[in-house]
Amino acid sequence: MRWMQGRDRIDAMLTSGQLERVPPSREHADTLLTQADRHIQLARSGFTTDPTGAYQLLYDASRKALASILENQGLRATSRGGHLAVLEAVTAQLDPPLGQALRSFDRMRRRRNSAEYPRPDTPGITPEDVVQDLRKATEFQALAAKVLDQMSPY
Repeated sequence: MRWMQGRDRIDAMLTSGQLERVPPSREHADTLLTQADRHIQLARSGFTTDPTGAYQLLYDASRKALASILENQGLRATSRGGHLAVLEAVTAQLDPPLGQALRSFDRMRRRRNSAEYPRPDTPGITPEDVVQDLRKATEFQALAAKVLDQMSPY
């Protein structure tokens, strides 16, 4: 059975070049989830020593978890679509009911970008920032693992 929710938005993203089709791969999706788990574990162990690096790992873990959903379907964000295309495609297909769980991804993306490309007045990432979003990254990973078996190839 084909996954229908968000299909119009996914088709538009394919047409605009934000997404591309790739062979559906549960194996690659599982690899991304494993990488996400490793990133989370490293962030958890190093957030007091290097909060900025730990936060970057959390963000990458979150992105890979969401990208695993697309890879399982045979979809991938292009450089034109970037990380926002991952969020937009997953949200189109899962909101409702799971949209609330996805909302913090863009905030995390902006926070990571502000640390990656700081301005003189940009506050640094603190260990507390990492602790706050460890939970979110873990939720993204759990959400992806939950839906992989439910969503068919696109």
